[in-house]
Amino acid sequence: MKKEHFDLLSESMQQALDHKRGNRMAARSVVRVIDIPEYKPEEIASVRLKLNLTQRGLAQVVGVSPRTVEAWEAGANRPNGAARHLLYLLSKDESTLNNLLKA
Repeated sequence: MKKEHFDLLSESMQQALDHKRGNRMAARSVVRVIDIPEYKPEEIASVRLKLNLTQRGLAQVVGVSPRTVEAWEAGANRPNGAARHLLYLLSKDESTLNNLLKA
Protein backbone atom coordinates (compact mmCIF):
# COMPACT_ATOMS: atom_id res chain seq x y z
CA MET A 1 0.00 0.00 0.00
CA LYS A 2 1.29 3.43 -0.89
CA LYS A 3 2.12 5.69 2.04
CA GLU A 4 -0.32 8.39 0.86
CA HIS A 5 -3.17 5.85 0.84
CA PHE A 6 -2.19 4.60 4.26
CA ASP A 7 -2.11 8.16 5.59
CA LEU A 8 -5.60 8.87 4.21
CA LEU A 9 -6.97 5.68 5.75
CA SER A 10 -5.28 6.44 9.04
CA GLU A 11 -6.72 9.96 9.08
CA SER A 12 -10.18 8.64 8.27
CA MET A 13 -10.00 6.09 11.07
CA GLN A 14 -8.95 8.77 13.53
CA GLN A 15 -11.87 10.95 12.45
CA ALA A 16 -14.27 8.03 12.86
CA LEU A 17 -12.97 7.34 16.35
CA ASP A 18 -13.19 11.01 17.32
CA HIS A 19 -16.74 11.16 16.00
CA LYS A 20 -17.68 8.02 17.94
CA ARG A 21 -16.27 9.59 21.11
CA GLY A 22 -18.51 12.63 20.63
CA ASN A 23 -16.14 15.04 18.92
CA ARG A 24 -18.42 15.88 15.99
CA MET A 25 -16.13 18.66 14.76
CA ALA A 26 -13.26 16.26 14.10
CA ALA A 27 -14.96 14.48 11.25
CA ARG A 28 -15.29 15.88 7.76
CA SER A 29 -18.72 16.45 6.35
CA VAL A 30 -19.48 15.53 2.79
CA VAL A 31 -21.84 17.91 1.04
CA ARG A 32 -23.95 16.43 -1.68
CA VAL A 33 -25.27 18.94 -4.18
CA ILE A 34 -28.79 18.21 -5.35
CA ASP A 35 -30.92 19.81 -8.00
CA ILE A 36 -33.63 21.94 -6.41
CA PRO A 37 -36.76 22.01 -8.55
CA GLU A 38 -38.35 25.11 -9.98
CA TYR A 39 -41.70 25.36 -8.24
CA LYS A 40 -44.94 25.94 -10.11
CA PRO A 41 -47.58 28.13 -8.44
CA GLU A 42 -49.81 25.18 -7.57
CA GLU A 43 -46.87 23.28 -6.06
CA ILE A 44 -46.08 26.19 -3.75
CA ALA A 45 -49.69 26.36 -2.61
CA SER A 46 -49.69 22.59 -2.12
CA VAL A 47 -46.60 22.71 0.12
CA ARG A 48 -48.11 25.57 2.11
CA LEU A 49 -51.41 23.75 2.59
CA LYS A 50 -49.65 20.49 3.50
CA LEU A 51 -47.91 22.42 6.28
CA ASN A 52 -51.24 23.97 7.32
CA LEU A 53 -49.87 27.50 6.85
CA THR A 54 -51.44 30.69 5.58
CA GLN A 55 -49.59 32.76 2.99
CA ARG A 56 -48.50 35.04 5.84
CA GLY A 57 -47.29 32.02 7.84
CA LEU A 58 -45.25 30.63 4.95
CA ALA A 59 -43.82 34.09 4.35
CA GLN A 60 -42.64 34.29 7.97
CA VAL A 61 -41.08 30.82 7.85
CA VAL A 62 -39.27 31.46 4.55
CA GLY A 63 -38.29 35.04 5.38
CA VAL A 64 -40.16 36.89 2.65
CA SER A 65 -43.17 39.18 2.58
CA PRO A 66 -46.72 37.83 2.32
CA ARG A 67 -47.00 39.63 -1.03
CA THR A 68 -44.06 37.61 -2.29
CA VAL A 69 -45.80 34.31 -1.42
CA GLU A 70 -48.97 35.65 -3.01
CA ALA A 71 -47.00 36.46 -6.18
CA TRP A 72 -45.45 32.98 -6.21
CA GLU A 73 -48.84 31.33 -5.97
CA ALA A 74 -50.29 33.63 -8.64
CA GLY A 75 -47.42 32.79 -11.01
CA ALA A 76 -46.17 36.39 -11.15
CA ASN A 77 -42.70 35.25 -10.06
CA ARG A 78 -40.98 32.19 -8.59
CA PRO A 79 -38.94 31.53 -5.49
CA ASN A 80 -35.19 31.51 -5.96
CA GLY A 81 -32.06 31.19 -3.89
CA ALA A 82 -32.47 30.39 -0.22
CA ALA A 83 -36.27 30.63 -0.38
CA ARG A 84 -36.40 27.92 -3.05
CA HIS A 85 -34.04 25.69 -1.06
CA LEU A 86 -36.08 26.18 2.10
CA LEU A 87 -39.30 25.43 0.23
CA TYR A 88 -37.69 22.21 -0.99
CA LEU A 89 -36.67 21.19 2.53
CA LEU A 90 -40.14 21.97 3.87
CA SER A 91 -41.74 19.92 1.10
CA LYS A 92 -39.55 16.88 1.81
CA ASP A 93 -39.69 16.87 5.62
CA GLU A 94 -42.43 18.51 7.63
CA SER A 95 -40.29 18.36 10.78
CA THR A 96 -38.18 21.11 9.20
CA LEU A 97 -41.05 23.47 10.02
CA ASN A 98 -41.02 22.43 13.67
CA ASN A 99 -37.27 22.95 13.84
CA LEU A 100 -37.61 26.43 12.34
CA LEU A 101 -40.39 27.37 14.76
CA LYS A 102 -38.30 26.27 17.76
CA ALA A 103 -35.37 28.48 16.76
